[in-house]
Amino acid sequence: MVANLWKHDAAEQASSGLEELVYRSNLLGKDRAVANWGGGNTSVKTVETDFRGRQVEVMWVKGSGSDLAGMQARHFTGLRLEDVRPLLERDEMTDEEMVSYLSHCMLDSKHPRPSIETLLHAFLPFAHIDHTHPDAIISLCSCEQGKEIAREIYGDRFVWVPYVRPGFALSKLIAEGVKNNPQAELVLMEKHGLVTWGETSEACYLQTIAIINEAQAYIEAQAQQTPLFGGEKYASLTPSERQDILAQVLPLVRGAVSDEQGMIVTYDDAEDVLTFVNSHNASELSQIGAACPDHLVHTKRVPLYIDWEPRSDNVSLLIEKLQAGIISFKDAYRAYFARNKNEGDKIANSAPRVILIPGLGMINTGRSWFMAQVSGALYHRAIAVMEGATKLGSFTSLSEKEAYDVEYWPLELYKLSLLPPEAEFSRKIGFITGGAGAIGRATAQRMVAEGMHVVLTDINLEGAQQVAQDINQKFGEGRALAVKVDVTDEEAVKNSVREAVLAYGGIDVVVNNAGLATSSPFEKTSLREWNLNINVLATGYFLVARETFALMKQQGLGGCLVFVSSKNGVYAGKNVAAYSASKAAEVHLARCIATEGGPYGIRVNTVLPDAILQGSSIWNSHWREERAAAYEIKPDELEEYYRKRTTLLVNVFPEDVAESIVFLASSKAAKTTGCMITVDGGIAAAFTR
Repeated sequence: MVANLWKHDAAEQASSGLEELVYRSNLLGKDRAVANWGGGNTSVKTVETDFRGRQVEVMWVKGSGSDLAGMQARHFTGLRLEDVRPLLERDEMTDEEMVSYLSHCMLDSKHPRPSIETLLHAFLPFAHIDHTHPDAIISLCSCEQGKEIAREIYGDRFVWVPYVRPGFALSKLIAEGVKNNPQAELVLMEKHGLVTWGETSEACYLQTIAIINEAQAYIEAQAQQTPLFGGEKYASLTPSERQDILAQVLPLVRGAVSDEQGMIVTYDDAEDVLTFVNSHNASELSQIGAACPDHLVHTKRVPLYIDWEPRSDNVSLLIEKLQAGIISFKDAYRAYFARNKNEGDKIANSAPRVILIPGLGMINTGRSWFMAQVSGALYHRAIAVMEGATKLGSFTSLSEKEAYDVEYWPLELYKLSLLPPEAEFSRKIGFITGGAGAIGRATAQRMVAEGMHVVLTDINLEGAQQVAQDINQKFGEGRALAVKVDVTDEEAVKNSVREAVLAYGGIDVVVNNAGLATSSPFEKTSLREWNLNINVLATGYFLVARETFALMKQQGLGGCLVFVSSKNGVYAGKNVAAYSASKAAEVHLARCIATEGGPYGIRVNTVLPDAILQGSSIWNSHWREERAAAYEIKPDELEEYYRKRTTLLVNVFPEDVAESIVFLASSKAAKTTGCMITVDGGIAAAFTR
């Protein structure tokens, strides 16, 4: 049952009708069994002062593209009702005409574009209105016998509206239905959702919750004569078995779904998902269609279902079925587009957004981690709806043409056109070693600012977690992940790559940056010191490069590795034989990998920085004293010493190195591999040749 979340103390903090609307909307959106992500809309009618100082009746309604759970006042649009209400007298109106007309009714041109269902709210004579897509109500409205069952639940208190795509016609149907049924307390929209109202914001909210719970109680009261979804056909694998298999298949899935546009790939093995995918009826039910228009936009009309026996079939067979299934899905989607397209329509990405696999769960794809999560969240809602509908009778969906008309609805496509252009690293996944250090941090922040998702690895887990936390707070949940790894430990490196795959589906860019430094005269260089440098700076770089190189080949999407070496990789520095030899090994290792990566579109380049003192854990260790001693100066004189020895008379900062790394990882360097870029202010002795 849906919980009543209304708190009088919190509600009383609202000082205006708009603030009350914000509070109510947030409560509705907080429970995804009530309001889908991005779906539903709410309104309130108030009196406001316009720019001429007149008192005018205004309707505040959710702006297009917002989500109820996070709505703020700025996400709502105010419209002058005296300008909107005359539309009720019209017989018809196109979407384009309606959008254009409403733009002239806005109280402030800076407000967001109003919801496509604005007229639904304007045409009803109630102060507060909620339009939601609750699981229980969609179950009822997507059931073949829905209207008859609604009569058993609500008697004559409801208006049933047959499916019509949102817009003028639907709004007018609802208004006429309510006018002709003065006893009505709610509107049920076939294959769509619920409309409720109240004289106060609290009354409206409580009515919405009460109506949903009446439907939920009826569904739960139905005799459980038959098992859910036909009962269990397959048994789930254990969590560790699921992760082992997913770590193998996700990169292949990512490669297969990213041939048109890059995709982030996530997985979901929650209990409700496993119950559904393991059931006898999942293969048939999942192909009936989307539960409502709001689901369809983010999940496509149907998911890809893989018929795989988790306890008998091997992983190789699963991989074969996934690859064949994705190809078949794309072919079917293109045929669906061809059957239904209108003049001027351009086909969207044909890859599946949801993939269902018995024993494993659900794989989701999206242009970002967040959007992959949205497709998954909405399929959870679809499962709940199918559960409810099958308890009531038979689950039905939009027809193919109805589904297409929603998916390729000009107004829906227009919303996509309002999104900012995709940044350089959108849809890309980065893997940065030494992520807690100055260069790693600066590089991660720079890449995420241009759209990338990053995995920050470091032996200093707390430091990496802090960088990831800062990034996620600034750029959004799921943009960065911290993983502890000692790059000299082969298993730890393998596990860190696996973590990246399980989080995002793969890796596109590797920044080999883990570092340390020691200094001593050659004859005093111990074997321990030598091995320490070689293990971290040469072997560590080798292990990270080997594992990620193999993954990139598996994905089949190309890729890029950037090694952060040093000026000492080409310059014989004093008292740094172990460090310099290790850095030289990095440089040549990168060139060797570049020769093998070319045929697979994998580029490998190296950055050669010098003396990055700011924020560096290396320079805040004994290294500072050791280097000062080598030059016979005081430690606090090092920064000026390094500046003066450069040709450009400058110091080099972490952000300078990050810029070069970003360039080498970007499309601007798409034809550059086996290259070295110096970022040292100009050390003549280290000029590459």
